[in-house]
Amino acid sequence: MAKLLLISVAECDTRVALVEDGRLAEFYLEYRPQNGPTGNIYKGRVVKLLPGMAAAFVDVGLERPAYLFAEDVTAQVDEFFNLWLPAEPEEGGDATPSRRVPPPAIDELLHEGQEILVQVLRGPMGGKGARLTTHITLAGHFLVYMPSFPHLGVSRRISDEAERLRLKGLLEELRPSEGGLIARTASRGADREKLAREQETLVNLWKRIQRRKDAAPAPSLLRQEMDPVRHLVRELYNPEIDRVVMDDPQAYEAVLQYLESLNSLDKYRLELYSGPESLFAHFGVDLEWKRLLAPQVWLKSGGYLLFDTTEALTAIDVNTGRFVGRHHLEETILKTNLEAAKEIARQLRLRNIGGLIVIDFIDMEKAANRELVYQELLQGLKSDRAKTTVVPISPLGLAEMTRQRLRTSLGQVVTETCPCCEGKGAVVSPLVLACDLLRQLAAEAREFPRCRLTVEAHPEVSTVLKEEGISLFQRLTKEHQVQVDIVDRPNFSREQYEIIHELA
Repeated sequence: MAKLLLISVAECDTRVALVEDGRLAEFYLEYRPQNGPTGNIYKGRVVKLLPGMAAAFVDVGLERPAYLFAEDVTAQVDEFFNLWLPAEPEEGGDATPSRRVPPPAIDELLHEGQEILVQVLRGPMGGKGARLTTHITLAGHFLVYMPSFPHLGVSRRISDEAERLRLKGLLEELRPSEGGLIARTASRGADREKLAREQETLVNLWKRIQRRKDAAPAPSLLRQEMDPVRHLVRELYNPEIDRVVMDDPQAYEAVLQYLESLNSLDKYRLELYSGPESLFAHFGVDLEWKRLLAPQVWLKSGGYLLFDTTEALTAIDVNTGRFVGRHHLEETILKTNLEAAKEIARQLRLRNIGGLIVIDFIDMEKAANRELVYQELLQGLKSDRAKTTVVPISPLGLAEMTRQRLRTSLGQVVTETCPCCEGKGAVVSPLVLACDLLRQLAAEAREFPRCRLTVEAHPEVSTVLKEEGISLFQRLTKEHQVQVDIVDRPNFSREQYEIIHELA
């Protein structure tokens, strides 16, 4: 599979696209003034304990206090790996306890006013503060160093057994005096010298952070995550990437130095683009926001997907649409569901949807067909960097899954709540709004007889007023000597109006 990494840097934002076989697979947008705190390391102060939530609020100097769960304070780091580490311990390895023990109560672990070293696990989302952990990790390109957890592991995405054994042997040789190491996906094929050099760099970085912690007040920022461009290159670049193309000379030089530090040959995969059209347009990557975030996604067969994201979960509905098949209904349904499973895996990566996800596949009578669709979904998710857990499809056609929140979803980054519907996804119809206005006009006419009433409203509402209010206006003129005029105001929202009183 040909992989291309496109990085476009402008004055206001940075946009990064991962293209696989000519199709957009992942997309990231970072606003320059709003680089998130994810990955930053702080010296914070506990400001409030919430025993009922098994959590504490910690002041780290952000806009609102961040929260720290008891499970992110104790030594049980299995959930921590799932949520944070891009390189995860191998299946069935010694990174996670065989049986999860409930964490102690939060007031047994922390007390108000306590100073504590924390790392931002996930940045603020919506009305929620950042999520913290005391399990510090320092990520390099090849390795992740964990100062407080003496575990050695290899990324699950390295599947070749011989390579896994080789990396395990190297990690044993490079085991630091305190803490542990994880070999990331990019370490595939890396020699001992590269890994040893990065291990030494990460251990020295941890020593510098500890020295700063001893001297700094709380709250203080002890270590800032690297800039968005280099951070995304660190997370996305691996031996499977064929080309990296950038359009900003300054950012190009920074990434060139970074790649040279990894491998002198890697710099030859980096290109500086200077063509007349935009970088993404040149490579045929469509960034039309309406299509990228549309609730409806069409499948090649004629079926389609419907995405509906709520506060609690994301629901995905699969429909046959225009696809009528050729022979049997079950065959038509199976083909649509198989195509949908593959596209859903792609859309989850592209839109960066995390949390709980429920997929409503078209009902399949045969258990064997449900298993085929389930396996197709798992296969599509193999290329996803985020950790996913998928429950087999139920007889009702429902598949429940969770996807790790690596970053804020694309929809949350590039959209805001609609000022008309305030996030409800629906607005009151012009007919209902016009009827409300007609009732108010009748009341105004009784209170202010012999007046001219001028109604200023959105054109859609005023059109209905003129059509539905003819008899009312005639009655108000006859009974109260009131004259009603309707004026279009295109700049008004649907629900906005004004009634002006003038002496007739």
